[in-house]
Order: sequence, then C-alpha cells, then structure tokens
Amino acid sequence: MSLLEAVVLRTLEFLLANWLEITATLFGVVCVYLSARQNVWTCPTGLVNVLLYVVVFWQARLYAYMGLQVLYAGAAIYGWWNWLHGGQSGGELPVTRTPAHWLLALVAGGAALSWALGTWLRTHTDAALPYLDSSLSAFSVVAQWQMTRKWVENWMLWILLDAIYIGMFINKELYPTAAQYTVFLGLAVMGLRDWTRSMRASAMAAAA
Repeated sequence: MSLLEAVVLRTLEFLLANWLEITATLFGVVCVYLSARQNVWTCPTGLVNVLLYVVVFWQARLYAYMGLQVLYAGAAIYGWWNWLHGGQSGGELPVTRTPAHWLLALVAGGAALSWALGTWLRTHTDAALPYLDSSLSAFSVVAQWQMTRKWVENWMLWILLDAIYIGMFINKELYPTAAQYTVFLGLAVMGLRDWTRSMRASAMAAAA
C-alpha cells in the first residue's frame, strides 16, 4: 500500500468513526458565523447543532455539557423570536450593552451553578471533568442568554470560554470539536467587532 493510499484509508476511517461529531461541528460553525453576522438563521442551524451534540457529549461522559445542549435548544427558539420581535414596537432587536444589574446577577448565578453542578456530578456520576465541565457549561448559559438579548458582552465571554474549551476537548480527544472551537474563537472576535460597530451605529442613529 502506498503512502497516499494509507492516508486516504485512515482519513476515511476517521470520517466514518466521527461522522456525527463532524456533522455537528459543521452546523456549529455555520451557526456561530450567522450569529456574528446577526442573521436570524443562526437559530435553526443552532438547533440541529445542539441536538447532534447531545449524543456526542453523552458518549464522551461530559454530562453537564450534554445537558447544556438542551438549554441551548430552548435558547435558540427564544432567541429566534426575540431577535425578530424583541425591539421597539415588536421590531428587530438592536445590539446593546448588558445592564449592570443583569451583569452582576449573571456572574453570581454562573458561579453558583458551577459549584452546585460540579459537586453533584463529582459525587453522583462518573463525569470526566466535573468542575471544569460544569463551570464552562454554567457560563456558556450566561453567554447564550446574553446573545439571545443581543448584549454585546456575550462575545467577550465566548472568547474566554472558547479558549478553555479547546484545551478540554483536546484532552478528551474530541479533535473535530476542538477544531470547531478554534474556529469559534475567531468568529467570536469577529462577532465582538461587528456587534460593537452595530451598537455604535444604532446609538448614532438614535441621537440624530
């Protein structure tokens, strides 16, 4: 067998063994790209992404992150409606900053959920990384909620979370997912830039 044939064979074996994760990864990349561009079609593509990942993370014993996908599904449905009708007079929702009282509540809630869920998983399950998994999951809920409200700080939090996720998925040998989160990291930077510009443009238009 030639080197080229061996590479092709190994590639096919990898694709067949990881087809579910790869499919979920592709939908995830499309979803985050559309979100960064403020395209409402991010919601249905996101639904497909999270439902596929329920299976992927169950197999990897990342139970907190598996459960998080169910919350993401609900957030996608809510965000779909809110982006279209959450603005003034039921119009399109503009990009704004997270209100101070919400920011404090979200940080406190994320920390409490991280500790409670991590303790439960460590005590009652065979979770691979209970506290790290739980902390990332809890603050992903925070970031996702901010995104459904079009609060620009969601991208700052996603940048931090995505960097940590990459290391965790490499540790669990979920290489397509680690690659996906590397792309997510770049898209989060793009999203922060574009949403900040959009927010400033809306503010200027309102002041004119």
